[in-house]
Amino acid sequence: MASNCSNCPMRAKHDKSPKSLMGRFWRWHINFCPGWKGYFKALSPNEQSELREKYEFKKY
Repeated sequence: MASNCSNCPMRAKHDKSPKSLMGRFWRWHINFCPGWKGYFKALSPNEQSELREKYEFKKY
């Protein structure tokens, strides 16, 4: 099963307005979403590092 996280509409809303309700929901959601976990772990270490910084993501 391929993840669509790179094109996720909720992620796009977060990127546009991180403090919006949907933006905050998406950020909270990635802490336990199995799709995000698979997507994130499939990325290169450099791409993971960029996402960690961009989204202040510390899991995995």
